[in-house]
Amino acid sequence: MDIRAFHLTFLIGLLTFFMMTVAPHSLFAQVPQERIWDHELKRWLNAKELGHMEVYFTEDDAAKVMFPESDLIRKEILPLNADKKTLVQERIGWKFPEESFTVYIGETKGQVDGYAIVQNTIGKHRPITYMVGVDPEGEVTNFEVLIYREARGNEIKTKRFNYQYQGKDVRDPIRINSDIINISGATMSVRSASAGVKRVLVLVNEFYLKPLGIGTDTLVAGNNEKGFLESLLGF
Repeated sequence: MDIRAFHLTFLIGLLTFFMMTVAPHSLFAQVPQERIWDHELKRWLNAKELGHMEVYFTEDDAAKVMFPESDLIRKEILPLNADKKTLVQERIGWKFPEESFTVYIGETKGQVDGYAIVQNTIGKHRPITYMVGVDPEGEVTNFEVLIYREARGNEIKTKRFNYQYQGKDVRDPIRINSDIINISGATMSVRSASAGVKRVLVLVNEFYLKPLGIGTDTLVAGNNEKGFLESLLGF
């Protein structure tokens, strides 16, 4: 190898070393790191908490949990044009960015066993991905967390909490201190989950049940329509 080739090889090696070691740290230092203040902990969340993610189910696996005895589980996309989106927002009382939802439909011998819709709603700092199952009459049958990204509050995935949603329909408030008991330290996650359940019930009612003539225009039932104990326990 002549001296010029040696110098060229040396320079390439030096440049490669710089790009792999020194440069990444220099570039990284120029990027401001995300900082999120936790009002309950009264401190900035650390990198581990910001990167926290627990995966419990894929969508397909969660659908099998929703419809364990169905002969067929099919998936479709429910699109919302501007008018439909406005209708749903008015009925649930809050706005959302999504323009479509993934819906799983369980069927047995051509009869619908129920509907399950994937939801992504913001918890305290990060979105929670979960699936809500609804039977052919419009009542919640199941609630399963697929991905939980918060450092705290994953108790919403437990049956001792989410059983409260079972039996709820579009007439129920589905609100903390109304018909849902809160989890201490996880208020935002509970509110997020409850809002998603309400949205699923409205979506199923408007776009699946009403076309069959079995939906309802009543959004919140009075105590004479659903007893207080029934409403509280989800019966």
